[in-house]
Amino acid sequence: MERVLKDDAVEEKGERARMAAFIGAMAIADLVKTTLGPKGMDKILQSTGRGRSVTVTNDGATILKSLHIDNPAAKVLVDISKVQDDEVGDGTTSVVVLAGELLREAEKLVNMKIHPMTIIAGYRMAVECARNALLERTMDNKENIDKFRSDLMNIAMTTLSSKILSQDKEYFAELAVDAVLRLKGSTNLEAIQILKKPGGSLKDSFLDEGFILDKKIGLGQPKRIENAKILVANTAMDTDKVKIYGARVRVDSMAKVAEIEAAEKQKMREKVQKIIGHGINCFVNRQLIYNFPEELFADAGILAIEHADFEGIERLALVTGGDIASTFDNPESVKLGHCNVIEEIMIGEDKLIHFSGVAMGQACTIVLRGASEHVLDEAERSLHDALCVLSQTVNDTRVLFGGGWPEMVMAKAVDDLARKTPGKKSHAIDAFSRALQAIPTIIADNAGLDSAELISQLRAEHHKENCTAGIDVITGSVGDMQKRGISEAFKVKQAILLSATEAAEMILRVDEIITCAPRRREDRM
Repeated sequence: MERVLKDDAVEEKGERARMAAFIGAMAIADLVKTTLGPKGMDKILQSTGRGRSVTVTNDGATILKSLHIDNPAAKVLVDISKVQDDEVGDGTTSVVVLAGELLREAEKLVNMKIHPMTIIAGYRMAVECARNALLERTMDNKENIDKFRSDLMNIAMTTLSSKILSQDKEYFAELAVDAVLRLKGSTNLEAIQILKKPGGSLKDSFLDEGFILDKKIGLGQPKRIENAKILVANTAMDTDKVKIYGARVRVDSMAKVAEIEAAEKQKMREKVQKIIGHGINCFVNRQLIYNFPEELFADAGILAIEHADFEGIERLALVTGGDIASTFDNPESVKLGHCNVIEEIMIGEDKLIHFSGVAMGQACTIVLRGASEHVLDEAERSLHDALCVLSQTVNDTRVLFGGGWPEMVMAKAVDDLARKTPGKKSHAIDAFSRALQAIPTIIADNAGLDSAELISQLRAEHHKENCTAGIDVITGSVGDMQKRGISEAFKVKQAILLSATEAAEMILRVDEIITCAPRRREDRM
């Protein structure tokens, strides 16, 4: 019988395919496992490209994004961590670890000759049960503002305690909570700008109301403007000289060249007059502004800022409530941005422009200081995680305890379900509860504690009514999560549970892996 597939294509069936899928997924889970929990370690990622850039990070999604993976099942796990990062911001490591554990348990079941579909059916029942168990135990303090704020503080501190900012977590939790509460319930994190300035220590970071643009104020221009009207533009302001490149002009004397230059200058002058005609006193441009138009703006007492970066422009237009303009013929249709004061400030060695009292009241800027670029990058990632989680929590105000408590609650409920369920599904449901307990186990292992001892103590505690016990990594024992103030957002936990199970199901369904042959280049000589 002839082969159906081309020469270089590889096909793996049945056991082999399932083995490859399981092993790939478990390897990825084991890779990020050690970053889980308050005592998790960081990874250094070094790219082999130009510049050999180095990233030091603890964030599961960042680690997995940077890997180039060949195994198809591993790619599924990388994807769920990306989605978790986009959706809720935190829990990127947990979701991969949980999916890996579910597959590890499933592998044992498959070896016991239980059909994958049976396992999936059991997992489905277990997920429903686990989710309901969590729903019953959530707390919701949105009526009580002070209590809710302290919930948010706890969630921020819990999120930050596994990151580089764990030493100053109270300080940064304050920053993050203040920034998110200013948003008043919108999840648009665009309004919170994070500026990184090397120098100083992490403790020197601060929150500033308004918007800071990383630019200097031009020469001879007003250094401070009150009650500013801002025109944000993306237009070329560098056409007052004849461009030598690409322009062919035949003239018979130098005087003609001078005429052309004068015409160009006149064109520029008219454009500047049009812009001034908008009645503005601050002009921010995405592109260069040459000295001639800059001079004209300075004479008119207008602050002209050139070459603002693109993100800066979009955000500036957003927070000041203006539009980005590129033509200036009809001033009445252009929306101008407004703010109370524009002034120059110093941060460290650098001069920046500060817009305060902007139209969008919820805008603010967090300025991060730190020893080096790497520290700042990692601090920004940690803070971004905290901001994402908080902005989600402000919308969905349900809160759970942390430190392995939710996993134990779910595991207990799932265990009870397994005892009631007849048939082979009960094995799968049992396996699900073991996989859930793996997360507190790993948190304990990473802290160098005796996980077997702690988890069995924890399980015993959880058989009492309304127990709030979890793993207290700091003292290395089972502690009361309510007293320690370790909280997590319900939305994050739910996303972890559902994504991990769906990913595990998807990999479980695989029974054949076909790798295509690469296309050959034809010889067209």
